[in-house]
Amino acid sequence: MSLGSNLKDSYQSSSVEIRKFGVKDKFGYLFGDFGNDFFFILVSSFLMVFYTDVFHLNPAAVGGLFLIARLWDAVVDITWGRFIDTRSAGKNGKFRPWIFRMSFPLVISGVLMFIHIPGMSNGFYTAWAYVTYILWGTLYSTVNIPYGSMASVITADPVERTALSSWRTLGAMLAGLVINVVGPMILFVNNKADANHFIIGTLIFGVLALGCYMACYKMNVERIVLDETRKPKANLGKTLKGLGKNKPLLLFLLAALIFMICFMLIGAVNTYLFKDYFGNAKALSMVGLLQSVAVFIAMPMIKPLVAKFGKKEVVSAGILLAAIIYGVLYLLPNLTATQFISILAIAMFGYGIFNLVIWAFVTDVIDYHEYLTGLREDGTVYSIYSFARKVGQAVAGGIGGAAIAAVGYNPNFQVQTHNTLNGIHTLGTLVPCIFLFVVFAIVAFLYPLNKKRTLQLALDLSEKRKAEEAE
Repeated sequence: MSLGSNLKDSYQSSSVEIRKFGVKDKFGYLFGDFGNDFFFILVSSFLMVFYTDVFHLNPAAVGGLFLIARLWDAVVDITWGRFIDTRSAGKNGKFRPWIFRMSFPLVISGVLMFIHIPGMSNGFYTAWAYVTYILWGTLYSTVNIPYGSMASVITADPVERTALSSWRTLGAMLAGLVINVVGPMILFVNNKADANHFIIGTLIFGVLALGCYMACYKMNVERIVLDETRKPKANLGKTLKGLGKNKPLLLFLLAALIFMICFMLIGAVNTYLFKDYFGNAKALSMVGLLQSVAVFIAMPMIKPLVAKFGKKEVVSAGILLAAIIYGVLYLLPNLTATQFISILAIAMFGYGIFNLVIWAFVTDVIDYHEYLTGLREDGTVYSIYSFARKVGQAVAGGIGGAAIAAVGYNPNFQVQTHNTLNGIHTLGTLVPCIFLFVVFAIVAFLYPLNKKRTLQLALDLSEKRKAEEAE
């Protein structure tokens, strides 16, 4: 009997026959992050330049906004995840209904972020940025937390969960392909951010996002439903104690937080790097294209590599490769945009491996939490991970805005100073190199769930469930 079958036996069976896990679920889960990342990537890559070049806000002030908003979002994530775990599953599942209910207000708030009313004061634009950005971030949590938690109830099989992780990342990459390739062609006119083109772009992306959310809702099935008569009562004290003892979770959170800071910083700085340092904002389209191509190349390799070496081992190698390449780019400041992008593609392949496997790490630490505490709290543990991501986004937003300001960027200059351009180059190369080396060290040398221990955890957890059922 398979691990997945053992796990399913410890859950309540349904009187209605449910179709087996298959390609439909993979595509459905892909559509979830496809929808999420239409706006997430748009915000990560272009919101700062929209605020600095259209609203004419100070980049340091924008960084402050990002910091405050993301810290607030981190609190919302924890609150929403805990709320979800206190709800019982309905006829459409525990998580899917929230994707349907909240995706509409989420997309509307995303469009509002990019509305520019001409002739208003700096104070008005600042207030508009705060209200709409914080509103969007809050509503994003109400969709993303149930979406991310849903992976652990779509299937119980560890291999199938790894497949969901890869397909989720593929969805994100497809959104990135649209935003990063098509986006610069729509959003910039004569190498400058254009307010009217931004609103056209966001309306298009909003409609596409809604379509993806509806596909996710329709195509996925929640198969794992905990028997409410045997479900342990929620115990916040026990939960917190278990989280504190969950070494894999804590180290994974630290690595994920640092990686998110790095990834968000890259996204924010790249716009200035190509717009100002290379004088070619349209080249961002090629970066977006190659980033997606790198993931498409890596995706079929992931399953056999993880099966042979393990998630921890494969991810460590990918992150190390990316760190080395960013170091090389720092040492080659006189490259053309084309040469820079060609070398950068290797780094994108490296950290693309991390993105492909990261969601399978989440299901591992959720299982470890259940092993420690006896509580199956998918929403809570996932929201803790999302909390770390939001803190990373907050720090990256604060650092990004402050760093762009610190190197002397002035949106009113047609051409930035030589020192500013060198500073932007350093932010786009050396800083990611350092962050990625730190992530590599944490995953390779500190994170404890290697291939052998992950397989043993699945066996131990299955046996523990059987023993509890027999009592």
